[in-house]
Amino acid sequence: MKKVLFLDRVHPYLEESLTDSGWECRFDYESDYETVKSVLSNYQGIVIRSRIPLDRGILQAGSNLQFIARSGAGLENIDLQAAEEFGIAVHNSPEGNMDAVGEHAIGMLLSIFNGLNKADQEVRAGIWDREGNRGIELSGRTVGIIGFGHTGSAFAKKLSGFDCRILAYDKYKKDYTPDYVEEVTLEEIKAASNVISIHLPLSEETNQYVNQEFIDTCIKPFFLINTARGKHVVIKDLLSGLESGKVAGACLDVFEFEKRSFEVGSENFPSEFKELAKRKNVILSPHVAGWTGESYVKLSKFLAEKIKIF
Repeated sequence: MKKVLFLDRVHPYLEESLTDSGWECRFDYESDYETVKSVLSNYQGIVIRSRIPLDRGILQAGSNLQFIARSGAGLENIDLQAAEEFGIAVHNSPEGNMDAVGEHAIGMLLSIFNGLNKADQEVRAGIWDREGNRGIELSGRTVGIIGFGHTGSAFAKKLSGFDCRILAYDKYKKDYTPDYVEEVTLEEIKAASNVISIHLPLSEETNQYVNQEFIDTCIKPFFLINTARGKHVVIKDLLSGLESGKVAGACLDVFEFEKRSFEVGSENFPSEFKELAKRKNVILSPHVAGWTGESYVKLSKFLAEKIKIF
């Protein structure tokens, strides 16, 4: 019987589907890199989120591996070149949480435009300040989306009912946008946008993508949204932009100091983050943009469909 090793917890639908297809499922949520490497040759499949890096060394040790199933979108934790060389198929499931990410980005944007966090805290404290809580409207604004894959396109679709202008830039695509989105250059995004939302995979090219140079070359003050990967945004440069007013506000679900597993211990919060957290024009969440009850199920369902070919 073919065996698959689950290194991270995913919705049980995937286990049930694989079992029904004749796979033996085993689970190890605690072992470290070296321990997993030592036993990987016993498995034909592996299911991960982000806990263990699948580099060339560990993939070479998995001499019988047929597939890697990544629950989620990002593949930066996998040596894709090595996987291809060793004949290992790599599956992810960006379709599973694209709607969750798009809705979360919309929620953060509407919240920061309307000052909902501040208003909520004041009303709870018995403060009834209507004038001090005037919002701004998304209607009539220009939103620039950088990266038009699953989450970028989902965000655009959900924006389409807000009567705003939607721009998209994707370096590796052409003629990709629906009628309600304008396909533009990065320079046009920087020149016209009131809001810029990042929807990029993490790579050497996109690491520290939003830095001082990026901010300085934007023409208008803009609100930044990042629901992709924390290392896209240099926090100290973002703070500088917020201080100067070049960045009007920020909605951040991800942070550059997160661990590989996307977790953060209290000892990992740097001084720059503590400064960021003091700002009223910043909204923060703990890497949960794609983390809904519905997406939890869908991530496994899409992976199950892709693995069935084996």
